[in-house]
Amino acid sequence: MSPPALAESFRRLIAATGPISLAHYMAEANARYYASRDPLGSAGDFITAPEISQMFGEMVGVWLADIWMRAGKPGPVLYVEPGPGRGTLARDCLKVAARFGLNPQVHFVETSPVLRAAQREVVPHAHWHNDLSTLPTNAPMLLVANEFLDALPIRQLVKTPRGWRERMVGVMADEAGHPAFAPMAGELPMDAAVPEGAREAEAGTIIETCPAAAAVVSEISRRLATQGGAALLIDYGYDTVQTGSTLQALRAHQHHDPFTAPGEADLTALVDFATAAEVARRDGARVLGTVGQGAWLNAMGIGTRAAALAQSSPAHAKSIAAALERLTHPEQMGTLFKVMGLVAPGWPDGAGF
Repeated sequence: MSPPALAESFRRLIAATGPISLAHYMAEANARYYASRDPLGSAGDFITAPEISQMFGEMVGVWLADIWMRAGKPGPVLYVEPGPGRGTLARDCLKVAARFGLNPQVHFVETSPVLRAAQREVVPHAHWHNDLSTLPTNAPMLLVANEFLDALPIRQLVKTPRGWRERMVGVMADEAGHPAFAPMAGELPMDAAVPEGAREAEAGTIIETCPAAAAVVSEISRRLATQGGAALLIDYGYDTVQTGSTLQALRAHQHHDPFTAPGEADLTALVDFATAAEVARRDGARVLGTVGQGAWLNAMGIGTRAAALAQSSPAHAKSIAAALERLTHPEQMGTLFKVMGLVAPGWPDGAGF
């Protein structure tokens, strides 16, 4: 079904049953979006850190190899990546890891046939899964999730004069009188779902949650606790509880109205790393911490690596410096993007935290 048909399907559903949840809207829209295209790069809608520079994946590879060696070089071991894009991060990461003797079995969690085809070109020996549940359970896991959690469907609760309600998606007439999707408060009281300390917030306050992200972090943490291993969760987000809507859409590298043309833009929301840490601890993982991407990359030695690349390829020195700035500068990806480290009980601390 094409994206325009998805919009029509939503309109029919809303006309028949009333407004749908934001989580329903986001899940369906992103499922159609990722299944139908390669969204990455200059010809796509957005670019991720591995596509900016090989240095990003190399630093991840150094981190995984270091913690694996200090854990005693267990083998066999799994490299797991949910949402691996084109396979660029895995390629760069595994190339560096191999220099230290780390040659894990590669497992990708990917549902998009378009992106699976791209990944197969870059990492042909990988094993593919539709979700985390079918991953092997008989070996330690080294997992990297880069810009994966932000695309999972969120729920929003909004404080209205009548109390807390779930934020839904309905159809209203736009300025020209045409039917358009729009957020609106649902009818069912949701006060019981709001933390007690937040229930007296001002009207208009929005609380955002992501049950899907919590479920993923829970699965990762339980596997670390039983299988051993370590994980890096890298995404844009916040590490102290906040309120307000963070839902956004990107199309052709520009911000786009998330309620226009569902299935044709990438819908994302900031990741709540504070809640993720609580979930991880509850389900048996040891949380190393959450730090800014810039600080973590600098601690891993990306500056030294950039200098070496520039020296070996002077013609590309300016582009290498620009990539370094984009990945690490506080006003670019350095602060908004966070790195969370998780390890199994008994595994050593990881560098950079």
